[in-house]
Amino acid sequence: MHTDTEACVRAVQSKDARFDGWFFTAVLTTRIYCRPSCPVVPPKVRNMTFYPSAAACQQAGFRACKRCRPDTSPGSPEWNARADSVARAMRLIRDGVVDREGVPGLAARLGYSARQIERQLLAELGAGPLALARAQRAQTARLLIETTALPLAEVAFAAGFSSVRTFNETVREVFALTPGELRTRAARRPLAPAAPGVIALRLPYRTPLNPSNLFGHLAATAVPGVEEWRDGAYRRTLTLPYGHGTVALTPRPGHIAARLSLTDPRDLTRAISRCRWLLDLDADPVAVDDRLRTDPLLAPLVDAGPGRRVPRTVDGAEFAVRAVLGQQVSTAAARTHAARLVTAHGEPVDDPEGGLTHLFPTPEALAGLDPETLALPRTRRTTLTTLVAALADGTLRLGPDTDWARARAELSALPGFGPWTVESIAMRALGDPDAFLPTDLGIRRAAERLGLPATPAALTARAADWRPWRAYAVQYLWTVDDHPINHLPA
Repeated sequence: MHTDTEACVRAVQSKDARFDGWFFTAVLTTRIYCRPSCPVVPPKVRNMTFYPSAAACQQAGFRACKRCRPDTSPGSPEWNARADSVARAMRLIRDGVVDREGVPGLAARLGYSARQIERQLLAELGAGPLALARAQRAQTARLLIETTALPLAEVAFAAGFSSVRTFNETVREVFALTPGELRTRAARRPLAPAAPGVIALRLPYRTPLNPSNLFGHLAATAVPGVEEWRDGAYRRTLTLPYGHGTVALTPRPGHIAARLSLTDPRDLTRAISRCRWLLDLDADPVAVDDRLRTDPLLAPLVDAGPGRRVPRTVDGAEFAVRAVLGQQVSTAAARTHAARLVTAHGEPVDDPEGGLTHLFPTPEALAGLDPETLALPRTRRTTLTTLVAALADGTLRLGPDTDWARARAELSALPGFGPWTVESIAMRALGDPDAFLPTDLGIRRAAERLGLPATPAALTARAADWRPWRAYAVQYLWTVDDHPINHLPA
């Protein structure tokens, strides 16, 4: 969008928050960059230039605005709606892969050379993977500086910097303030109280956001011991690269309140990325809803509760296992099967609040399970053990770097994987916004009540008009049934 100067100028002059994260405005006279909704008086048009990323602004010598804090804007929805190499690279960078594995590790995951990835990112985002990762480290550092009491030296390494000197130089260059000055400024603002060791932060999103189906679905399908709904918050355990953690996510007007407890603060970047992915917070609900409203049968559902998101997962392998356990059984039965696996094979954790007891077992932990111990039909046991073996040995990968078409083909080749299971994984684990479930019971009931075609083939043909947002259409169609997944728990 940053190449459409006229559209960008209109967004800046109207202070339209819908475009936060889509592009950034750099002011040539002040050498400051802002989000489109910055509250200050818009600069003269001749003094504006536009960039596709904060990293590109920083690389061009601009520093972040202290009023609108562009580093805290929602991420671009473009990276969640695409499956090409640039979008997959951006999802991996957001997950902290460059910090942990470097550019060669990023390139290896994508199946390209480091030079190719560098060239593609520069062409589309105006910055290479190192600059993009540096911008994210600066954002994480600011978050830790302003919301925790960690010593600044520990903040540096927790944010992914290799030295305190690099940390100091980057923060000063990006924010025009030293780390100490950032902490002093933050001390003037009242912060939500947090227990020792807990990082409390706000996760921004583009409005509108309808929390009913999002948190209703997560709470209704929660696996005991791993997830729970408590005191208005969805809580769960997280398996992270350097350790584990727990998170509590609470819907608030204009943001999601997150409380993170991590065994290693270096996991903060990954934990935030996983939480944003879980709640689909980088979506553009206006674009989605405008498209679905063009169908007269869907329009009343959209108008009744706009801003529905797709409830996703924090771990693709976990959801794939749970999808198999949920084949042809009720939601309650699927939770029971998953809870048994967790108790038998999950790693125990301590939760100060007492409701969470385990991490969901990894594919490696499940690789040696005895199929005879599973209270499942024999064919389902074969499906589960084959899936687990493919995940454990790396034959099948379900992560931010996964190509959606390739993953569908690999899943379909496994025994017991039909269209419902494959598309469920594509929708919730891989984040494909166009995944569709025409054979789902809830979708078939909704189609019957709304006067949509009844057969899967005919319904799929009819749903062509909803592309590329069919996964969101599924969320609206599910609301036709009075099911707990559609309601925010009490």
